[in-house]
Amino acid sequence: MTIRTKIAGLAAGFALAALPVAGSAQQFINILTGGTSGVYYPVGGALSQIYSQGIEGAKVQVQSTKASVENLNLLQQNKGEIGFALGDSVKLAAEGDADAGFPAPLDKLRGISAIYPNYIQIVASADSGIKTLEDLKGKALSVGAPKSGTELNARAILEAAGMSYEDLGKVEYLPFAESVELMKNRQLDATLQSAGLGVASLKDLSTSIPISVVSVPAEVAEKLGAPYIAQNIPANTYEGQAEDVPTVAVINYLVTNSDVSDDLAYQMTKLMYENLDTLKAAHAATAEVDVQNALQGMPVPVHPGAQKYYDEVGVKAE
Repeated sequence: MTIRTKIAGLAAGFALAALPVAGSAQQFINILTGGTSGVYYPVGGALSQIYSQGIEGAKVQVQSTKASVENLNLLQQNKGEIGFALGDSVKLAAEGDADAGFPAPLDKLRGISAIYPNYIQIVASADSGIKTLEDLKGKALSVGAPKSGTELNARAILEAAGMSYEDLGKVEYLPFAESVELMKNRQLDATLQSAGLGVASLKDLSTSIPISVVSVPAEVAEKLGAPYIAQNIPANTYEGQAEDVPTVAVINYLVTNSDVSDDLAYQMTKLMYENLDTLKAAHAATAEVDVQNALQGMPVPVHPGAQKYYDEVGVKAE
């Protein structure tokens, strides 16, 4: 065999190696969640398990973020394939609300599904004497990370109650777990957390110090309007909470972007609904996930891939 023949053979071998192998293409799926002590993160972990097992060649990762606002901006920048976000944040992102963290409309956002409601949970130390929104005046309150979905909820609720941050004694912009640590150390009177019921941070707090779950009257929800709704935090959700407490809730959504393929969006939607047991085992908040409610109040266009699945199972928009 001549050197030229050997070189030709090697070149042919390299050319064959470079050809794509059917079915071997790797699919990257970055799931954008929230803080590790919230609900988004463990539910994102369940989705990761579902997608890793159900999508051939998928490389799935769960990214902890500052939640709604950051997730939506990352989706717009193609830095994630699916993410969690509060309905009011999705609406403001699509409109382009600079005060909410969206200097321009995010035109790539596409809906996958409504999932479960976030309950606005305002919890105070029993020592603070706080039981109502009015009692927050002059007190120290943590409202979540700056321009997070939780913080947007805090602003909206206080405004609907005729209050603002200026009425508070001190405002802290902290994630859930850090807020709880300050309350344990008597450095903070109350924390506002927008999350599913039974969020780990508040469970931790309620077993560490005596607490009071602050009521948010139904008229606040009425004044806010969609996507806010009046709800109750059921008795015994947290240690020492003997009665139902009225509050407001806002629906969470799974969102993707227009550059995600129809096939991937279809698979992500279908697999989630075919594996609800795995999702619901991740956190009690997901008990309310129901395909019949998937298109409820969707603030952005539904991704065609997700729509294909809803057409197959007969789910229609409201």
